[in-house]
Amino acid sequence: MYELLKKDGMAKRGRLHTVHGVIETPVFMNVGTAAAIKGAVSTDDLRGIRTQVELSNTYHLHVRPGDEVVKKLGGLHRFMNWDKPILTDSGGFQVFSLASLRKIREEGVHFHSHIDGHKIFMGPEESMQIQSNLASTIAMAFDECPPSTADRKYIASSVERTARWLKRCKDEMARLNALPDTINPHQMLFGINQGGVYEDIRIAHAEQITELDLDGYAIGGLAVGESHEEMYRILDAVVPHLPENRPTYLMGVGTPANILEAVDRGVDFFDCVYPSRNGRHGHVYTNYGKLNLFNARYELDERPIEEGCGCPACRSYSRAYIRHLLKAKEMLGMRLCVLHNLWFYNTMMEEIRAAIENGEYKTYKKRKLEKMAQGPQ
Repeated sequence: MYELLKKDGMAKRGRLHTVHGVIETPVFMNVGTAAAIKGAVSTDDLRGIRTQVELSNTYHLHVRPGDEVVKKLGGLHRFMNWDKPILTDSGGFQVFSLASLRKIREEGVHFHSHIDGHKIFMGPEESMQIQSNLASTIAMAFDECPPSTADRKYIASSVERTARWLKRCKDEMARLNALPDTINPHQMLFGINQGGVYEDIRIAHAEQITELDLDGYAIGGLAVGESHEEMYRILDAVVPHLPENRPTYLMGVGTPANILEAVDRGVDFFDCVYPSRNGRHGHVYTNYGKLNLFNARYELDERPIEEGCGCPACRSYSRAYIRHLLKAKEMLGMRLCVLHNLWFYNTMMEEIRAAIENGEYKTYKKRKLEKMAQGPQ
């Protein structure tokens, strides 16, 4: 159940009640593709940096170790020792990103494993079955994520198929949740809005999927090649046509600025690999923008990554030391940068929630963006 606690313009402050605990929104979900955050970050670490939701990948866990293995071991929560909510994506984006290896049909998608090349078939029912075996808190519907640059005719046809697939996902999830051996019979289902950069297709699809009365609604197919301005234009157009009394999830987004702008347009769920991927390459986020710890200017810099930050890296180590670790290819350097970035994102979401509660979100957003534009101190 989703509670809308406060609105400040279009910005929403909400609360999603799940079988694995309450999610305070807006929320940034920390991405752990293969049931772990890349960069040697444990679930104990996630608790320490105030992570609310962990996100894992249906396709990757199906390929390795296998969703049947995870089910035999008690489901994903038990497997990775995480007692808070988990969202699993459907595998649809991997079908998009593995474009050279796949064939899309009405029944589903035939493609090859990126690991050993073996043939895989995944359709709506298979995706729901895999996610039920994983026993995540929230399952995502199986969709096609067409390139934003695809022509209108292709996008329209793709969206119609995604709508048909969504109904199959809903029916299959209802069947799976009723089975006696299902680990999580309270698994939620989020549908996904598609339509590229065509506002009318997006709006029609949003109205169509809203009729299914799902647990939440995602906006997919953005941040895949279009400009930030185009993304914001689509959000302005489509969010008002999604139900206000359900979570709105912008998939795969994004930078701190992207999140601040999307919250202002009514989005309250986010995920992105940026904080962990950038951290592993020595790029760290601060309130004054992003800095690259490989730069020579930090060789003798005894300050933490950011003054006043309470993350494990900033509490104990200097920029100079972390730079040395990165240059020496010591795993600790990557780990500390990832922990810092996730702390930064999780803290920013806390600030966002407080600003909406206080009715001062636009002021907060303006101040935050101006500060980040100043550049590293």
